[in-house]
Amino acid sequence: MGKNRCAVCVADEKGEILRKLIYMNTRGGIEELAENLSRYGECRAVLESTGNLWLKTYEILEAHSVPVKLANPLQTKVIAQARIKTDKLSARILTHLLRTSLIPECYIPPKETRERRSLLRYRSELVKDRTRIRNEVHSLLDKYDLRCEHKDLFCVGGMRWLEEVELPSEDQAILESQIRRLRGLQREVEAVDSRIASKASMDEEVRLLMTMTGVSHYGALLIASEIGDVTRFQSPEKLVSWAGLCPSLHQSGESTHYCKIKSGGNKHVRWLMVEAAKSASSHDPEMRTLYERTRQRHGSQNAVVRVANKMLRVVWYMLTRREPYRQGKEVLYKNKLMRMEKLASSRLA
Repeated sequence: MGKNRCAVCVADEKGEILRKLIYMNTRGGIEELAENLSRYGECRAVLESTGNLWLKTYEILEAHSVPVKLANPLQTKVIAQARIKTDKLSARILTHLLRTSLIPECYIPPKETRERRSLLRYRSELVKDRTRIRNEVHSLLDKYDLRCEHKDLFCVGGMRWLEEVELPSEDQAILESQIRRLRGLQREVEAVDSRIASKASMDEEVRLLMTMTGVSHYGALLIASEIGDVTRFQSPEKLVSWAGLCPSLHQSGESTHYCKIKSGGNKHVRWLMVEAAKSASSHDPEMRTLYERTRQRHGSQNAVVRVANKMLRVVWYMLTRREPYRQGKEVLYKNKLMRMEKLASSRLA
């Protein structure tokens, strides 16, 4: 019903509607809702997963000892396939589905895990902003055919060169603004990286996942945070499907054709595993063999996805059995630990 107004339907055990109401999606409005619900004695609640709009309601109702389920709107067919869709109608349908225990639930991670996810995703947005500004700087330099002698324009020497560049008046002002924004973003990224390293250093699952080639402390914390409770995936195939790393497969006789991976899935884990697969394809003998075998028949892009698929299956076994990666290199693992500890200690300095 809008960003700040939500519909509620209250029913008894027999399905008789007791009350319909609207509440404001603010902490004050939700507290008032919780007080209204307390008049009905012990009750249960179900919320529809719509972005982060459900989160405040979930946290406050949970604090009031109201058991809450989060419904997956894509799997709630009676709502998803309805011709007429209103918040009031959806609230009524969800109420009856909750009463009959037919809610297709979304996984709700613990509060600490949700906070880690927010931090990791914020870091991703910072990096995207930094990359966008870097591309704008390159475009501005190309306008005047300027080339930096440093291989990396944004290393220490490259930034010094950039500060000495002189352009016509307006473009010079734009360049100076971009340099200031880059330096500010870099400081923010470093501060967040230090905080991430501090959290990663205290997590046993992170240390376990870091034994895998291509997975840093950042990647390990992201995987652990996004997966949450690995036991909710009954098999490695379930985990791979959830991440969206299942390429379409077409077979005809002895011919096998891999197509693009299906849309959907957890984009954060999918991106991380693809990046890890690129590294593992060069430095991990087992993954390199798989990559080369697939590349020769289906191309490099499909080969990377195949390696990412394989690595995520291994992740399931590592987390389920609490075993380190068997092909991991001790020297590389120790280097990753040292880097993590160094970053974590910089936050305390």
